[in-house]
Amino acid sequence: MSESAPTTASSGTVEAGTRVPIYTAEFAADPHRVYRELRAKYGALAPVDLAPGVPATLVLGYRTAVRILNDPERFPADPRTWQAGIPPDCPVLPMMQWRPNALRSAGADHARYRRTNTAGLTGIDQYRLQGTVAQVAVSLINEFCVVGSADLVRDYAFPLAFRVLNQLLGCPVEIAAQAAEGFRAIFEGVGADRGNKLLTDALLRLTLHKRAHPGDDVTTRMVTHPEGLSDVEMVHQLATLYGAGIEPQQNLIVNALLLLLTDDRFGDSALGGSLSTRDALDEVLFDDPPMANFCISFPPRDVFVDDCWLPAHRPVVISMAACNNDPAIRPGQFTGNRAHLSWGAGPHICPARSLAYLIAQEALDQLLDALPEIRLTPTELTWRPGPFHRALTALPVHFTPSPPL
Repeated sequence: MSESAPTTASSGTVEAGTRVPIYTAEFAADPHRVYRELRAKYGALAPVDLAPGVPATLVLGYRTAVRILNDPERFPADPRTWQAGIPPDCPVLPMMQWRPNALRSAGADHARYRRTNTAGLTGIDQYRLQGTVAQVAVSLINEFCVVGSADLVRDYAFPLAFRVLNQLLGCPVEIAAQAAEGFRAIFEGVGADRGNKLLTDALLRLTLHKRAHPGDDVTTRMVTHPEGLSDVEMVHQLATLYGAGIEPQQNLIVNALLLLLTDDRFGDSALGGSLSTRDALDEVLFDDPPMANFCISFPPRDVFVDDCWLPAHRPVVISMAACNNDPAIRPGQFTGNRAHLSWGAGPHICPARSLAYLIAQEALDQLLDALPEIRLTPTELTWRPGPFHRALTALPVHFTPSPPL
């Protein structure tokens, strides 16, 4: 893995010796302070560590990020040269390694995988999806509404995202449970290698199940698509869908709930303010996007960007959270503004963003309709460490107990 860069009289480098770790609890506690300090010191491009001994360049400038995201030739998503020098037990490897899927491919391969994924997703009936989310939400609310308290991460957002995705994929419960265990380990970076194996085994089982028992679901539309993906290729398309459909979806719901419950603009009660749940989602996607740092690329050669040389094969990570808050573009008022980068941009932009919005908004509306006087329980909130996500460990709330819906 290259640690050097060309030197010239007029250019700088992203120095390897001054990297800032973005995987620690200290970073998770106040990442926006770190982004501000990095921007003040380095400008649009800053040296960071994604894990111990795993250097990367973090992109903090909105316009720089847009140029990189729309330049797949100089900034391809294929990590194979980089990962050749990474130990197999590296905690971030499962999130970054090469897979035969749209996220980690370019050119014809990317187009082939993208077409298959898009066909699977565009077959979703959004009216039916809204009904599915409502049904799952009500069943979860009924489990805790009589108690008067809940942890909205454990009791609501995670199981809702998990159940909805499995229904969309047509995934049997026992396979889904194994996939969830695997992805949790991958996102947490604890036992990530074992988690990767659990996930791939579960998704192979799902692929074979759908080949034998097709249905009206995303997986069936993908395995029967004319592109003819192999079982191995299908596993990695499904891994992408699980990666996008559970952890980020959960975090989007939870981070929006935190905003709704703590910001006076949304009223004394969660339903009493002038701003809507959709406004809360848009604001969270600007300020605390569920994937704060991602959209990773791997330059195949040293590349000159913003008067700085970026070394070949060192990951370039877009900080959506920092770019969205770049003073150069940050508007004073952004209600209804969706110019954030939280879905990515360019050829790898998220193909499921409208579905993610629908699921999150319906989850928020169902909860707040059922429990309009819900309040945040006074306690110290903590954020899960990790270089990529922006995720609360828990969101405890209380309310007047009520009968099931």
